[in-house]
Amino acid sequence: ELKVYEIFKTRLSEHEAATIIQYIDEKTEKKFDEKKDMLATKEDIMKLREELRVEMREIKADMIKWMFIFWIGQLAAIIAIIKMIK
Repeated sequence: ELKVYEIFKTRLSEHEAATIIQYIDEKTEKKFDEKKDMLATKEDIMKLREELRVEMREIKADMIKWMFIFWIGQLAAIIAIIKMIK
């Protein structure tokens, strides 16, 4: 900021250079404020990560449940086939 001010000051008056730098600062701050809501903080990321872990645990438990149901069905089918053969 200081270097830009010095460059402007050599070509413009001190007041004009200060006005331009102030304008640039205000525009930059305004742009940052507009985009600030889209930025994720570390806390946001940690919260999403924990939610993801909970969801993955639930999915894992559900998959294990369905695997056991499938295995029981397969075992019943094999036992039925063996009894039909005898």
